Amino acid sequence: MAIEKALTSKVREIISGLLIDKQVGGVVGLFSNHNHVGPFLFTSIDELSGLVLEPRYPLALDCRTIFSNFSGGRLGVIARGCDERALIEMAKLQQVEMERIMVVGIACSEDQAKQCSCEKPYPVRVDAGNKVEGLSPLDDNRIQGLLEKDVDERFAFWQGEFSKCIKCYGCRNACPVCICNDCLLEESCWVESGQIPPQDSFHLIRTYHIADKCVGCGACETACPMGIPLAVLNKLMRERLKELFHYEAGLSVKQRSPLITTLEEVPIHEL
Repeated sequence: MAIEKALTSKVREIISGLLIDKQVGGVVGLFSNHNHVGPFLFTSIDELSGLVLEPRYPLALDCRTIFSNFSGGRLGVIARGCDERALIEMAKLQQVEMERIMVVGIACSEDQAKQCSCEKPYPVRVDAGNKVEGLSPLDDNRIQGLLEKDVDERFAFWQGEFSKCIKCYGCRNACPVCICNDCLLEESCWVESGQIPPQDSFHLIRTYHIADKCVGCGACETACPMGIPLAVLNKLMRERLKELFHYEAGLSVKQRSPLITTLEEVPIHEL
């Protein structure tokens, strides 16, 4: 608790300096009011007493909304490693302008890194907190157990998990890289209306659609009220892209996805 308070105090100090010096027109973060926490645009130091750093929240989505009506110069964003990776992917899709974003970088704790099986639990520049060593998703016991199964066993496992789905769209709505105005998962030609649970294609279409954009934040799994291990599925897809193309989402705005290039440009590497 003391460490969390010290971290919050440090971030408040940093943001106060940015606002006073007018380096940014506002800073996106989390605001607590009467025990309710939500995204907030801090534009005054008087508001910083309500700033909090927990729980983890996909702030990149709110940056897109704020940018559409924000003309106050640069925008500060309190970002963990996965938040920064999400902003980079959104910039590739021309949803935000990285040139107008100043990241206030927070390093996740060792416990948080373990909870998410995060390989890089910190942004490029850390302003608050201490870097801890990341973990390979393949070290996750759930992923290890799944990889030990044969193809038929894996298929049966996912069919069982997908059968729990109530089609609430929580996974899609929480995902920081799901930004389509018209979602295929709402079209009856792909996902039959009124059917619960939906066909397996519901989750397979979504997984394929974000395969080259997923930043491994786990927001989809956190949002799922049925406890479907969606982060496992998406992290396995991320690992497959790294294995085949040496590509990882969220590293650089200039790095193009191998799924929209030719194999001559980004060849499949020998396994």
